[in-house]
Amino acid sequence: MMPEQHLSGTERSFLLSLARQSITSCVINQPLPAIEQDQLAPILRQQGASFVTLTIHGYLRGCVGALEPYQSLAEDVREHAIAAAFQDYRFPPVEAAEIKDIKIEISYLTKPERLNYSSPDELLKLLRPNVDGVVLRDGMRRATFLPQVWEKIADPEDFLEQLCMKMGAAPDLWRRKMLEVFTYQVEEFHE
Repeated sequence: MMPEQHLSGTERSFLLSLARQSITSCVINQPLPAIEQDQLAPILRQQGASFVTLTIHGYLRGCVGALEPYQSLAEDVREHAIAAAFQDYRFPPVEAAEIKDIKIEISYLTKPERLNYSSPDELLKLLRPNVDGVVLRDGMRRATFLPQVWEKIADPEDFLEQLCMKMGAAPDLWRRKMLEVFTYQVEEFHE
């Protein structure tokens, strides 16, 4: 399942270009590319949630996004491209010499839906590897993995354990406690 509306090839190209221009502008201390809302396709003006993932030679270099829409999709992509490059706490800020090697991937998200389950075994059965992004929430702690993470962590038990650790919890918390679980899908595209 994808977001309710699909992006055209032109809209995808625009967002990828906007992300790259935004990162490059920040690296060289230039003004950000303007977003002329009235010139955009309607889907790019509508509120949309995205994640922007940066890789270099196949290795993660930054990934930041939002689970819920709060601004236009174009503004969301620009903001998260910059955040992935300069504010992902796991990495130092991107430097000018890295720009040529960075590959940009954008994930356009559906609204997360609560997953109702009654046991850890049922939770495992409800997850759809390679389809669902998953959000775990335990009080104030929260973490998510995009659906693309299934490519690296294919086993649902492993997936949930790694997600618990990302949230700052013990890997088996999902087995010992009923967590809030949400799933979403993405339309993913990259350079």
